[in-house]
Amino acid sequence: MSSNDTSPPLSQPDSSARSGATSTSVSPFQSERNSRDDAPQYVLPLVVHIEKTDPPARTDALRTAARAVLVMLSDERSVGEGEWAQAIHDWQDARIRKVVRRARGAEWRKASALPGITVTGESAEVRVFPPVPLDGWPKELAKLQVSGTDLDDPEPPAAPDPSGPVLWLNPELGMSAGKEMAQAGHGAQLAWWELSETERKAWREAGFPLSVATPDAARWAELTVSGLPVVRDAGFTEIAPGSCTVVADHPALRR
Repeated sequence: MSSNDTSPPLSQPDSSARSGATSTSVSPFQSERNSRDDAPQYVLPLVVHIEKTDPPARTDALRTAARAVLVMLSDERSVGEGEWAQAIHDWQDARIRKVVRRARGAEWRKASALPGITVTGESAEVRVFPPVPLDGWPKELAKLQVSGTDLDDPEPPAAPDPSGPVLWLNPELGMSAGKEMAQAGHGAQLAWWELSETERKAWREAGFPLSVATPDAARWAELTVSGLPVVRDAGFTEIAPGSCTVVADHPALRR
């Protein structure tokens, strides 16, 4: 949530904090039941454009999904008195859920007609929508498939830019591309929460540049204890509850 909102999410760190996003007792991602479970539950829908003949590259889809989350969080309609602000507020006061679905052809055109924001990468297009109740998806999105988002990188991804933000993926988990897109979005959101207003503004004005990469096991072990924000998945799909999925490495958060 933007600091323009008067009521912060239950566990959002203060924007000046540097204590690590996993230290809070009511993390939006931890598997144990907590006060977030008593709030109405919302989900942030993301739809990735996947045509059979020209699917996006996997890493670019992950980067684009993460940027889409940041674009939604920072959009003027999501803050203050904006038309999406209440939905964003309610979503962040409950469990932070994101669901990625795929669309092509007429499905993509219908999804694109709904209120939302389309973010493009090098080969990927992802449309992000304001949060909706967990059981209240618009019909145009509800019928889209979650499965079938298995993507590949036709060429090895470029090495991450160490001078900029990097979302590091757990090398030991086998997740679908759709699941990884949601996890990358979680990581970007945790980094956003930890930044100051000045740092957020700079990132936004730069177009939210970021890299997504998978480190080796030794580097991953270092990252998880570095004090950077860590996503610990609640385990609703694919992986075990409490699994560490992403470390959000932003230059402003490095110690």
